[in-house]
Amino acid sequence: MRVVMIGAGYVGLVSGACFADFGHVVCCVDTDNAKIAALEAGQMPIYEPGLDDLVEKNMRAKRLTFTSDLKAAVGAAEAVFIAVGTPSRRGDGYADLSYVYQAARDIAGALAGYTIIITKSTVPVGTGDEVERIIRETRPNAEFAVVSNPEFLREGAAIADFKRPDRIVIGTEDERAAQVMRELYRPLYLNQAPILQTSRRTAELTKYAANAFLATKITFINEIADLCEQVGADVQQVARGIGLDNRIGGKFLHAGPGYGGSCFPKDTLALIKTAQDHATPLRLVETTAAVNDQRKRAMARKVIQACGGEIRGKRVAVLGLTFKPNTDDMREAPSLALITGLRDFGAKICAYDPEGMPNAREMLEGIDYAEDPYACAKGADALVIVTEWDAFRALDLDEIKKAMAGLVMIDLRNIYDPAEISRRGFTYVSIGRPNGRSAPK
Repeated sequence: MRVVMIGAGYVGLVSGACFADFGHVVCCVDTDNAKIAALEAGQMPIYEPGLDDLVEKNMRAKRLTFTSDLKAAVGAAEAVFIAVGTPSRRGDGYADLSYVYQAARDIAGALAGYTIIITKSTVPVGTGDEVERIIRETRPNAEFAVVSNPEFLREGAAIADFKRPDRIVIGTEDERAAQVMRELYRPLYLNQAPILQTSRRTAELTKYAANAFLATKITFINEIADLCEQVGADVQQVARGIGLDNRIGGKFLHAGPGYGGSCFPKDTLALIKTAQDHATPLRLVETTAAVNDQRKRAMARKVIQACGGEIRGKRVAVLGLTFKPNTDDMREAPSLALITGLRDFGAKICAYDPEGMPNAREMLEGIDYAEDPYACAKGADALVIVTEWDAFRALDLDEIKKAMAGLVMIDLRNIYDPAEISRRGFTYVSIGRPNGRSAPK
């Protein structure tokens, strides 16, 4: 099948490469000519494990191409995905749908024969109706259907998520369009991936509801972690105790500095706005978003307290800048609020991240960057682990100790054993655990 992806960003590029790997002929379209040129030269605009090899393989097989010529690409396509950004709109928090609607106008002008237009971007309820209206208004006689097919890709594991999904949600009541969608995803039948066919509006809301629920789960365990610190309990064991209940499950029950990234913050806010517009406020989601924002800001105070209540003039080493490992995404990362807060209190910051430093340099000023964790720790009064990269899980603690001027370690991801770190002479602070004691195995 001939497929077009409008938008060669995270969702469009991963989805396009995976569809090509299934055997479809895919063209990714983007208005950024520099990005297209870079992709044709094999340079990825994002870091995602395995993506460069997947793109190269399918380009070599001539199943995956890139262009800025939308009209030619869409005119030859049977299925056109809209996979453009929907960032939070400045000032009010609503999803900015201008890129989606512009894509709809551009697609309308290029349609040739029956085509299905699929919104892969995360969009509020009713967006598909507006996309259909725009296309119908522009091309009254065009043969097309608009389908919602939300993505459920985790950054850092996106290829595996696409190829082995928990579910595929198809939002359409048009059976001809549904048949095309089933043919697109037919290679996944061997994996027995369940296909849920719903109305378009139901599919749109499913994506937001899923992200809001996961964000709530993270925020819940973070608040339980705060209580654990006050009563002497261990949040990791609490999480295991409740996660073994199959009604709850253990995923997204890892206490930390708060959620970030390109999805949860903006999607919870967009869902809140949609609910308010329909006079059905989602109080639980509103609280989740507010508590998460407060938590990220509170992490600086946690570090200052660990340093004895004063941090002015002290050097703090920050390990991990991205919002999660295996990505270079800095959007809404907890490190941003942490570093800004520490600098406001007079700390000097040196940071290291395996993939995130190029993006961090565009967002954070006045800090130093190191070439590895040990250079980052050199001369530091305190070391803070913010992102749980594998490279930080087995640090040579003796070398870290030699490099540092002080011996304070704040582990915001609970990747080390408190007893082991304390035995080495560090003042060790983690999240929701009795510091200095080993958690039962």
